[in-house]
Amino acid sequence: MSETRFDVIVLGGGAAGLMAALTAGQRGRRVAVLEVSNKLGKKILMSGGGRCNFTNLEVEANHFICDNPHFVKSALAQYTQWDFIGLVAKHDVPYHEKSHGQLFCDKSAKDILKLLVDECEEVGVDLRLNCEIDSVCVADDANEYNINTHQGSFKAASLIVATGGLSIPSLGGATGFGYQLAEQFGLSLNPTEASLVPMTLSGKWQDLSTALSGVSLPVAVSVPEKGFAESMLFTHRGLSGPAILQLSNYWNSGDPISIDLLPGEDAAELFLLRKKTNPKSMLSGILSNFLPKSLIAELQGRWWADCASSTLHEMKNEDLQRLGSLFNSWALRPSGTEGYRTAEVTRGGVNVDAISSKTMATKALPSLFFIGEVLDVTGHLGGFNFQWAWSSGYVAGMNA
Repeated sequence: MSETRFDVIVLGGGAAGLMAALTAGQRGRRVAVLEVSNKLGKKILMSGGGRCNFTNLEVEANHFICDNPHFVKSALAQYTQWDFIGLVAKHDVPYHEKSHGQLFCDKSAKDILKLLVDECEEVGVDLRLNCEIDSVCVADDANEYNINTHQGSFKAASLIVATGGLSIPSLGGATGFGYQLAEQFGLSLNPTEASLVPMTLSGKWQDLSTALSGVSLPVAVSVPEKGFAESMLFTHRGLSGPAILQLSNYWNSGDPISIDLLPGEDAAELFLLRKKTNPKSMLSGILSNFLPKSLIAELQGRWWADCASSTLHEMKNEDLQRLGSLFNSWALRPSGTEGYRTAEVTRGGVNVDAISSKTMATKALPSLFFIGEVLDVTGHLGGFNFQWAWSSGYVAGMNA
């Protein structure tokens, strides 16, 4: 067991922690990263299906959820998506743009982790794995932190907490330790929930989703304050896909969601128009131009089984209007979500009121920093949470 002194100690070897470490190291600071699991950047490696959606071309504050909507602006301005794209280019990592400005590695997420580790090693950052922390104490004059671990005692003038949230506990680092530290130092926490996560259904709607498992289609989904037009995927337990993951950031347990299965179409108007122009056609035939046949069949058995064999001419206008309303605003009440097991992020966390948006330091202790997912800052799907990691990590690294 040894005692080691550093200028800066970073707790957590994920995206935010590595960015903070390499940035502080580039300033000539002696830096150590203490990571509890057996590998650095596990979340980086699994993200984007192994291709890592490392940022987005359209990064703005309105892509983030935070009690203080202005909090993210300073960090995002100090280290932009273009700064990280420049770092990616410096390391000759090939990448491509997908929809909505999302940038992914051409080859592997390993390329992003490697460039971060290479940058850390170039400036002599001490990277420690399997380093379980027992306690963190600060001297009375707040000039030194003492971190007791299974690998000995570490001391540093500045401490950066980059321990992440509670999502994907199977990766081994989602312990909630950062929240405990925040409370130890007198910071308040906002309630935490799994987010960017699939939703579950129960009863007849779970039966429907199970029957349609694997079927995907473009939809517009919404709760009263927010909506997204993306693809939705039926699963054996409920609903997933980008539209549902995005909506989960704004959904509260017990609330209904609205699904427009025919986005861009006034379904009632469409049905009544086709009744005039093509009266011998059937509703299922009209819908087959827009929706998967398996979905039409499942909904037909639930929504218009009594007139399934009727032509549009034989159907009442009020029935077509009722069905049109169902297709444009199908109200479903999810039973819950898949939880932290599959959540991409944790919504909630350390309340940002106690954090300086310009430095990421706590206002009470300017040598103590909180960054990344441990804070109550949640980005939309599409590379925004990684950009928050890069931006908040950079800012802490510049000030630690």
